[in-house]
Amino acid sequence: MSDSLLNVVADGSSAHLSSFRTRAAELDAADPLAHVRERFLLPTGVIYLDGNSLGALPAAVPEALNDAVHRQWGTDLIRSWNANGWWEAPARIGDSIGAIVGAAPGQVVCGDSTSVQIFNAITSALRMRPGRTVVLADPDSFPTDLYLADSVANLLGAEVRRVPVADVAGVLRAEGDAVAVIAYNHVDYRSGELRDMRGLTAAAHDAGALAMWDLCHSAGAFPVDLDANAVDLAVGCGYKYLSGGPGAPAFVYVAERHLADFAPALTGWHGHANPFGMEAGYTPAPGIERARIGTPPLLSMLALEAALGAYEGVDMRAVRAKGLALTDLFIECVHALGLETLTPAEHARRGSQVAVRHLDPHAVMAALIDRGVIGDVRPPDVLRFGFNPLYIGYADVVEAARLLGDILETKAYEDARYAVRATVT
Repeated sequence: MSDSLLNVVADGSSAHLSSFRTRAAELDAADPLAHVRERFLLPTGVIYLDGNSLGALPAAVPEALNDAVHRQWGTDLIRSWNANGWWEAPARIGDSIGAIVGAAPGQVVCGDSTSVQIFNAITSALRMRPGRTVVLADPDSFPTDLYLADSVANLLGAEVRRVPVADVAGVLRAEGDAVAVIAYNHVDYRSGELRDMRGLTAAAHDAGALAMWDLCHSAGAFPVDLDANAVDLAVGCGYKYLSGGPGAPAFVYVAERHLADFAPALTGWHGHANPFGMEAGYTPAPGIERARIGTPPLLSMLALEAALGAYEGVDMRAVRAKGLALTDLFIECVHALGLETLTPAEHARRGSQVAVRHLDPHAVMAALIDRGVIGDVRPPDVLRFGFNPLYIGYADVVEAARLLGDILETKAYEDARYAVRATVT
């Protein structure tokens, strides 16, 4: 056992632990985002470090859902499509998300699942680059992204090449004339590594290809700047950092320059130019409305819209600064415990999560959850901790690390009850 580990997990009089706590208190006192925590309903006694999987409940959501169910649905009934703006919700909420991810109005629409949005975006990218049949994808991407890329390729006679991020630019230089689109996660879901969106998008454009980014682990966590980075297409979910609730609808971004050519595989009447004309043939709506498909899940949509209110008056640059400071502090704490992190130390390569290695991650996380620190696990050996700067404080970071150190020091995770794995980890 290292001396630093013994110091950190010792009682509150430990000089080492006290220094972490003192620093955390000073940072919390000076935090310009501290007041935003009040916009969330966080359970007492819980340090919630799994907002990169499911965001905490925003305080505005229960009232919004109550109104949506009892007044809009219960009283206004079908009239709500007009009276309460249900029809306009996908584009309206899309613009709210666009403001968070750096997209000008009219380029983001919300609705359907992340999987559907990815499928449509990759399909459209291939159609917008006729004669090019290759999709570049990260072999370590979130599995769904790869499954969907393969599905599109099978349908359209294309090829998915699994190319690590470090090799993308070289492949584009050597064989770029065959590549239609690069489709990568902005943040690696296991390690928390932030990819070079600007550089890889530019490399794709130099080869005549398009760039599509999965923003599930970046939207709402820090500035994404889609327009400024000249991104072509992007997809993201509403239930992680955006805190829209379990199964919240996803969104798709289509750069304005591509809207007239955006041709998704799945088309439905909500994306028709004349949806209530009930025409037999499909004519796409102008603008981002053509990315709509069928009737959206309105209750989930309205919950997400209420959740996005937590970002009102929030500067995404301040969110980024705090996210880096939180993860800096946590990395320092877990390194003091003698643990290895997979998350890059460089700020330019780090998202808003920290991946910590341990040979028995399921048992350790189960023991942590029992003590009120909620994170999750990714195979084979990753303890994953997500830091949403809107509601996580610096004292939370130090206490979470203290409890982790205590579990490792006492080997509490070796208790037989933690050998039983839950279905969702």
